[in-house]
Amino acid sequence: MSRSLKALIGPSILNADLSKLYEESQKLLDNGADYLHLDVMDGHFVPNLTFGHPVVKCLRKKIKDAFFETHMMVSKPEQWIAPMADAGVNQYTFHIEPVTNVEDVCRKIKEHGMKVGVAIKPGTPVSEVEKCISLADMVLIMTVEPGFGGQKFMEDQMTKVRYLRDHYPTMDIEVDGGVGPSTIECCATAGANMIVSGTAVIGAPDQAATIKLLRDTVVQAINK
Repeated sequence: MSRSLKALIGPSILNADLSKLYEESQKLLDNGADYLHLDVMDGHFVPNLTFGHPVVKCLRKKIKDAFFETHMMVSKPEQWIAPMADAGVNQYTFHIEPVTNVEDVCRKIKEHGMKVGVAIKPGTPVSEVEKCISLADMVLIMTVEPGFGGQKFMEDQMTKVRYLRDHYPTMDIEVDGGVGPSTIECCATAGANMIVSGTAVIGAPDQAATIKLLRDTVVQAINK
């Protein structure tokens, strides 16, 4: 693995008490989170519904400097690029499955000053994301079916992570779904350097210790 890669831990706030979104988010950052992973669901691309750009904008007013990644589990990701940019999002990660012109969406995201993340569901071959990888800053490999927290980690998705790390050694590769202390080792050794963890971090008795464990495991893998 390239030594230029950074181990980054981005807790998903979906499993937090959303009535205390700012407090929960700030607590995660105080406990060592490198960024916040904000799950946006539209009830169409996935069956669940969460929050949109007005909530993200409110959170940004309270949290000025943290890196915000929105994970757009939506049918029309192009529709929300401008509003999310206005809300202060740093990285706009969208699923390629419902999109006709992925390259066009990537370009629009960059035009609005955000980093581009491209995501694929477990059933989508890694070859699909390769078509647009030159325009991406990061690739997200889902390790559960998108839409709900607390699902069981799919270890077979690590073949996609390994393939990407072998072929794109400096690319940021993120994993999301069922990732925690019991599954971080296989994520790290496969080549993931950006780790989304929801339940395992939010519900941990010691969030700081859990975040440190996740990061240390990835750092060790990067430095091998």
